[in-house]
Amino acid sequence: MTKTALITGTTAGIGEASARRFVAGGWKVIGTGRRGDRLRALQEEFGDAFLPLEVDMQDVGAVLKLAELDGEWGGIDLLLNNAGFAPSADPLGDQDWSRLEAAIATNITGLVALTQAALPKLKASRGLIINLSSVAATSAYRGGAVYGGTKAFVRQFGFDLRCDLAGSGVRVTSIEPGMVETEFTLVRNGGDQAASDALYQGSNPITAEDLAEQFWWLANLPPHLNINALEIMPVNQSWAGFAIHRD
Repeated sequence: MTKTALITGTTAGIGEASARRFVAGGWKVIGTGRRGDRLRALQEEFGDAFLPLEVDMQDVGAVLKLAELDGEWGGIDLLLNNAGFAPSADPLGDQDWSRLEAAIATNITGLVALTQAALPKLKASRGLIINLSSVAATSAYRGGAVYGGTKAFVRQFGFDLRCDLAGSGVRVTSIEPGMVETEFTLVRNGGDQAASDALYQGSNPITAEDLAEQFWWLANLPPHLNINALEIMPVNQSWAGFAIHRD
């Protein structure tokens, strides 16, 4: 029987690479995103294996409807909570409130709403939930108060959800990547391609395809195994030292 993955944020980067990997592996993919043109392009590429749904994760009403699909697209074997938003990396006092609000609404509210709504189908399939967190969940940095805070929430949410789902057969994994070269930094820097290129130059960062392979591995583990959390960093990335202010 063909399995179905619901992947949020499939219009670029990690979500797009994941959709491509699962379709290549014989799965059907329900893909969401805000950019309809990119979703339609993916449907042309994948054909009947892909259902494109133009949904903004900040629109909770639209998010909840994702769990109401029936018929051919009624089952969910994997929920990949990939969609996310990062405000700028400025200190909190210099941040624009609308971008902070968008990060909280996307990374927390939308994710929780979709996960709760999808639970009956995931219990029926004894499926898998993969939540995309970040090393920012556990490693603090200047300018990361809200983004890191949302990713810390995602990490802890998954752990507590595992407790709620004990005995259901549903698995929950927090994926916590470090530097991944996608549109993430481009968006965070307001479209500044030079700033994005400078960050990744010579660093040999994680690719979207690298993470898609990890998701594929998780989805195909024996059903009695659960990977609680998986932190992944490029070899060239390590932890920063403590900052010290001198009077």
